[in-house]
Amino acid sequence: MGIRLARLSDIAEIMQVMEAAKQIMRQSGNMLQWGEGYPSESAIAADIEKDSGFVIEENGVVAGYFAYLQSPEPTYATIYEGKWLDDEKPYHVVHRIASYPDVHGIFGRIMDFCFSHDTNIRIDTHRDNKIMQHNLLKHGFTYCGIIYLQSGDERLAYQKILKYDETH
Repeated sequence: MGIRLARLSDIAEIMQVMEAAKQIMRQSGNMLQWGEGYPSESAIAADIEKDSGFVIEENGVVAGYFAYLQSPEPTYATIYEGKWLDDEKPYHVVHRIASYPDVHGIFGRIMDFCFSHDTNIRIDTHRDNKIMQHNLLKHGFTYCGIIYLQSGDERLAYQKILKYDETH
């Protein structure tokens, strides 16, 4: 599997991956996250135009997608019922992680890629997204509290900061 910057010409394939990810969510009981029309082609295009959209390819086919965005994330400015591990240092945010159900190890590959570029990563997820919560804890993220999206929807917020000895 390889990771590369997404191109606008990848959007049709990325949207197929998004639909597959929505099916995984629904089958696991996550009925509300990523409702109708989200993520939209325009949201993916915006990621790509900021050089923040990435695809995971397997045998030359797009098998996954994620956005890797520089801080600050406006919805992370206020956190409730907890606190960030570090609220001073710059960080990156990972959004819109999606893959086909038969492709395994995607989350680990994404995290390896992200932590090779920054040691301070934040992610949020829906309360019903048990698969993502499991992956976050499995990969050493700490639950930090609750944030609210611009829409007012609640999300569980996580952060992981690598120590110097973990990067060398």
